[in-house]
This record gives sequence, C-alpha cells and structure tokens, in this order.
Amino acid sequence: MEQTPPGFTRAQTRAQYNAGYMPGFGNDFETEAVPGALPIGQNSPQRCPYGLYAEQLSGTPFTAPRASNRRSWLYRKLPSVRHLGAAIRLDLPHFRSAPTLGECGLPLGPMRWDPAPIPTDERLTFLSGMRTITTGGDVMTQTGFAVHVYAVTESMTDDYFYNADGEMLIVPEIGGLRFFTEMGIVDIAPGEIAVLPRGVKFKVALAAGVNAARGYVCENYGAQLTCPERGPIGANCMANRRDFLTPVAAFEAKSDTPCRLILKWCGRFQASEIGQSPLDVVAWHGNYAPYKYDLKQYSPVGPILNDHADPSIFTVLTAPLGEPGTANIDFVIFPPRWLVAENSFRPPWYHMNVMSEFMGLIAGVYDAKPEGFVPGGMSLHNCMLPHGPDAAAFYGASLKTLAPEKLDNTLAFMFETRYPQQLTRYAAGLATLQAGYPDVWAGLRDHFDPDRPTWNGE
Repeated sequence: MEQTPPGFTRAQTRAQYNAGYMPGFGNDFETEAVPGALPIGQNSPQRCPYGLYAEQLSGTPFTAPRASNRRSWLYRKLPSVRHLGAAIRLDLPHFRSAPTLGECGLPLGPMRWDPAPIPTDERLTFLSGMRTITTGGDVMTQTGFAVHVYAVTESMTDDYFYNADGEMLIVPEIGGLRFFTEMGIVDIAPGEIAVLPRGVKFKVALAAGVNAARGYVCENYGAQLTCPERGPIGANCMANRRDFLTPVAAFEAKSDTPCRLILKWCGRFQASEIGQSPLDVVAWHGNYAPYKYDLKQYSPVGPILNDHADPSIFTVLTAPLGEPGTANIDFVIFPPRWLVAENSFRPPWYHMNVMSEFMGLIAGVYDAKPEGFVPGGMSLHNCMLPHGPDAAAFYGASLKTLAPEKLDNTLAFMFETRYPQQLTRYAAGLATLQAGYPDVWAGLRDHFDPDRPTWNGE
C-alpha cells in the first residue's frame, strides 16, 4: 500500500467531501460500481468483464468537433435493445411539447401566477404531475424548449423514463427529489439543480422524509447546456466548473421484475413492458452524463461603483444558438449578493428585450417585485413586451438613502430564450393567474418638470 511521505499531509479530494459524486463540468469521467468492470485501454473488447455489454450513448453527432463532442460508454447487464419491447401509446395530456401556438386565447401582455397548491389527495409521480406552462420553437426540428412545473406526491417504483426530445433542467422549490439514473444517483433539494441529458434513463423518488415536492423544469430541445463564456470577467467567478457534480456508477438489482419504460419522442409518449430494470449500468466512462449544481456555490459579480449591470452576469448555464451571444435557453439566477453602486438605481431597470423571460422564485423576495411574487410563483414577460420594477420598488429604490446593502433573503431564476414563449391552454386556465398583474405599474406617475432638472421625489 502506498504510504504518505514523512512531512506531508495527504489532502482529501473534493469527491470525498461530496460522497457519491465526481467534481467538474464536462470532464471525461470513469467510474465502476464493481471493481474491474470498466475495460482498460479500449471501449469495446471482444468480451467485456463480468459478461457485461458495451454500449455507447452519444449526445452529439459522431463527427462533432472534439471540444463539443459528448458521448459515454456504458457497460451494462443487458443492452438497451432489450428495453424496448412491444410499445403502446401513453397519454400524458398535461406534459406538452412545442409548438403550442395560439391555443391559450389570452391577450398578449405581462403575466404572473401565484403558486399552484400541491394536490396532496392525488397520486402524482414526476411524470403524471408534470404541467407544461410555455413552449417555443418546434420539437420536430429540435429547436426551442418547453417550460413545465411539477408536483410530486408519489415515487416512481417500477416505471422508468427517458426523453429523446431534449435534456431536462430541474429546479426544485419545495421538497427534495432522488433521481435514480442509469449512470448513478443524483439527489437534489431546493437551492440545487440537476440536468438530465437527452436519452438517459431514470426514475424519480421523493427524498427520504419528504411527502410532496414542487418545482420547475426546462426541457431544452437545442444545443446542450454549457457554462457561458465569461469574456472580460476572466477565468473565475460565476458558476465555476469544479462545483458541478456527476454521480458515480450505481445499478439497480432488479433482473426479474416486471417494469415499464416510458419514452418521450417527438412530443409523444409510448410505454414498453420489460422484464428487468433498465438501470443496469455497472460501469461507465465519458463526458455525457447527469450532473447537479448547488446554487449557493455561484460566485456573483456586479457593479462596484455605479449603474446596474445586465442580468446576463448571473447566467449559470446556457444553450447557445448559432448567432454569437444568442441563446436557445439561458438559465439565470438572482442569488443573495451585495449592492454597493453609488448614485444608482439598484433594482433591474425598465426594459424591452428581444429575449423572452420566464421567471420563478425559489425562496424569499425578489427585489424588483417585493409584493405579489412569492416562492412557487412564476411570471412571463415575452419578447419585446415592456416590464420592470413595480411602483413600490421604483419609489423605494429611487428615494432611499444609499449605503452598502446585502440582499439576503432571495433566490429567483429565469429561463430566458430567443424564442417567443407560447402559453399553453392549461397555464391560461389556472385559477392562480393574477388577472390584475399589470396594475403593479399603475402607481407610476409623470414627474417631468422642464423647470426643475433635479427630481427630489415630490
């Protein structure tokens, strides 16, 4: 056994601090649940160790440039061809895909919802409890997205799922979830996120001691989410790659149990009855895998003298489009942070944006909407529709005596996209839709006086 040389202290690895995970974003990982299960020196030996099957899972075309190529090799008890038997159509009427153009029937304008209560008298899994709110683009052309909310009151046991349409970004707001994936176990709680790549099989359970869960999902049909470029910010801050965690290999020992595998493909669902768990990967290596991230690790940057920077400085992940700086989806957060800018309006300013913004609140208060926007709520400000702080936030920020101030009780997020967001019929019919939301700006007054260049708040 290797010994630590005298005078040296062996440091613990980050993986030991995060038991069950490997740190880093987009790394080439390797992991095995049984020692010796992972072939060395080649991907597809004539006979794999332990009688396993080698199978490649590709998240990009084979010929994608090396820097963007995503694939993993899985060593499993049975290949995935055994996971698709005779399939039947499955109806999940509230789990929708783009496009949902023109179906909501509501006039165009800013919209906001109170949180929908979790129906604790219903048995809802992660799939049956999914409700689509907005979509954009077209699932058939693999462009755009769908935004969902979920309510879970029951764990999935012998049902499994994989999404061929896109990767799924999960943002819990109430209650923790455990994702049993074919590449390992991912646990997340409010304040964390998980990303499940396209094609990865999984099932979802309520975390230990949790009776119900609620949160948000962004289903990304386009390019895979990645860390945004930092530009002049440089090499550090924002979401640092070392803080992303990928699970170690784990497999489910259910070789002779009737199970059902549900597939989402081109917006439709089908189910296959199979005779074993599809979560049978004993070892894997590669850079295409689920991961999680603790939003408390985000290292925000901001103005330290004057003005209010663009919200893009709070981007955690982005799915870029072909035009530089334009995104299929940006995942942006507004975390606890210091405000120190002098002689400046500190909340978000009024603006109209070519991007469209779906916002949710995970915890606390959002500084631009201190009233009427509560955890579990959501808002939609679509492409080129004006929005900004409500009247109370405007006057409070304009007239207060400025000093360094810590925003502490807050965690909001945005799914921002270049595509116009099309509201679903379900979202338009929610009883929690705030019909009077535009009234939050009714208290803004005209203060212009050509004889007084300095406004004193009167």
